[in-house]
Amino acid sequence: MLTSLLNQPSKIIVGLMSGTSLDGIDAAVVRIDGYGMDSKVELLHFYSRAYDDTLREQLKRICSLDQSSTADVCSMNFLLGEHFAEAVHEAVHEAGMEMSEVDAVSSHGQTVWHIPETDHMCEPPRVRSTLQIGDLSVIAKRTGKLVVGDFRTADMAVGGHGAPLAPYADFILFRDEREGRIAQNIGGIGNCAVLPAAARPEDVVAFDTGPGNMLIDQAVYQLSGGRLSYDEGGRWAAEGTADIRMLEQMLQHPYFRQKPVKTTGREMFGKAYAQQWLNEAAVRQLSAADTVATFTAFTAHSIASGYRDFVLPQTPAATVIVSGGGALNATLLRMMGELLPELTIRIADDFGVSADAKEAIAFAILGNNTLHGVPNNLPVSTGAASPTVMGKLAFP
Repeated sequence: MLTSLLNQPSKIIVGLMSGTSLDGIDAAVVRIDGYGMDSKVELLHFYSRAYDDTLREQLKRICSLDQSSTADVCSMNFLLGEHFAEAVHEAVHEAGMEMSEVDAVSSHGQTVWHIPETDHMCEPPRVRSTLQIGDLSVIAKRTGKLVVGDFRTADMAVGGHGAPLAPYADFILFRDEREGRIAQNIGGIGNCAVLPAAARPEDVVAFDTGPGNMLIDQAVYQLSGGRLSYDEGGRWAAEGTADIRMLEQMLQHPYFRQKPVKTTGREMFGKAYAQQWLNEAAVRQLSAADTVATFTAFTAHSIASGYRDFVLPQTPAATVIVSGGGALNATLLRMMGELLPELTIRIADDFGVSADAKEAIAFAILGNNTLHGVPNNLPVSTGAASPTVMGKLAFP
């Protein structure tokens, strides 16, 4: 099976992404010619499957140390595998294709917990590790396709943080010979890839900028009494005014002073952290709109300060290319533009890449490399000691 697949000059791969925002599953049906840095990628169809409120809240619980259990994680691993497989079938059907035309599936999985550095505050210490669930064998058996997944562990095994991984694809999709660019994904967590003009892979600087949509979504969910799961278009934030004093306090978080390489996630900026600042907003008697505006400004300021502290002093750049759900938040993009007037803020669609689909496309690219046995991490971005082939295989 694998030998005949590798002899094909072109492959159809379904890339799956379920991010830290816990909003649902993205599936990108893509055609990839070649492999490695010379890959040529064409998006054939993009499909998004939202988690229902019950499943989303279950996922939040298993991502919480004080609410989760081994049994819950075990069960959810298989349940999500079923959901991922259904998303593959639905994406292929919507694309007007048959499953027989698909060569492989590549799944990021759902991150439950991520420990980029050994936590010595615990006894015994929690070693560097990461866990993504959504069982690969379940996906393979339900789709009848070879499945690639569990990418982050290999990078961590060679000394990396296991994140960010999308910059490998950002380099392929967005690098330019004449212009320095910053590819900024805003999912649950924000991450950037700095692409100097005429960049080589070893020139890329990448790191997690901090919270993306995660805190905004949690604030909107709670302030709307569960009626809304996100601030569509940033409209609610646009009705309010950010509380500058509260914003300044939020920006004192030590993560923002860490130098790259660095990565973060729900374990640092999750539900408990959101609740802390929702309580503070209530003490300050902020309106719901002002609270959402403050949370949105927090994301914008964390991105801008990351650029000013760790990017722009060393790398000239002209354009920020935004992807992920944050690309649809007009208020967030406006705030970023006001904070970074010297940069042009554009969305990935302007460059022929779907902003919604980019991360799912990225994992299709990474999975294609895995099949060919080609390294698919960027050590300069993750801190790994060497390039390595990430990903494991599950056979149908």
